[in-house]
Amino acid sequence: MRVNFTVNGRQQEADDVWEGESLLYVLRERLGLPGSKNACEQGECGSCTVRLDGVPVCSCLVAAGQVEGRDVVTVEGLAEFAKQREEHGHGGACGTGGGCGSKGGVTLDAAKQWQAKPADSQTGEGAPLSNIQQAFIDAGAVQCGFCTPGLLVQADALLEQNSSPSDQDIREALSGNLCRCTGYEKILDAVRLAAARQGEAV
Repeated sequence: MRVNFTVNGRQQEADDVWEGESLLYVLRERLGLPGSKNACEQGECGSCTVRLDGVPVCSCLVAAGQVEGRDVVTVEGLAEFAKQREEHGHGGACGTGGGCGSKGGVTLDAAKQWQAKPADSQTGEGAPLSNIQQAFIDAGAVQCGFCTPGLLVQADALLEQNSSPSDQDIREALSGNLCRCTGYEKILDAVRLAAARQGEAV
């Protein structure tokens, strides 16, 4: 089958997709976006987390056919997605009483209105980093890096919904993302740092 959907603000078409093919496989092998990692393929580790219509999902558990006509943001498009959210108010309004979808995150209409600029690289290379990406670097929250893309996507979604999360909020939001290197403390530091910087910017 042929699947048409939007990835990081660009219309994409995947041909000859078989019925059991996952969104993760399409992103990595057909579209050349290796940021989402293939680790457990059972939705247990969170390394493949992307945003589907604004909601974080494990892309290994989403059949490619399910994304027809929908919007996907991967770690490669996270910085531009965050920039669009800041400029146009998509998402983050949840914390200030604005409207958000019932599932949290950006609304479907807001996600559909987001568009990457044509000059941006498909892989995000060379683009300015988002707040959460920079915080992970500054806090030293990256070791082998395998879990990092999923953690970044999930943490960005958390900070969109809750601009000043407690430690318990952070732990709960990231509970589906496993890290085998860091011991998590620096990851928590990074999310705290990103939240503090986000608060200063308001």
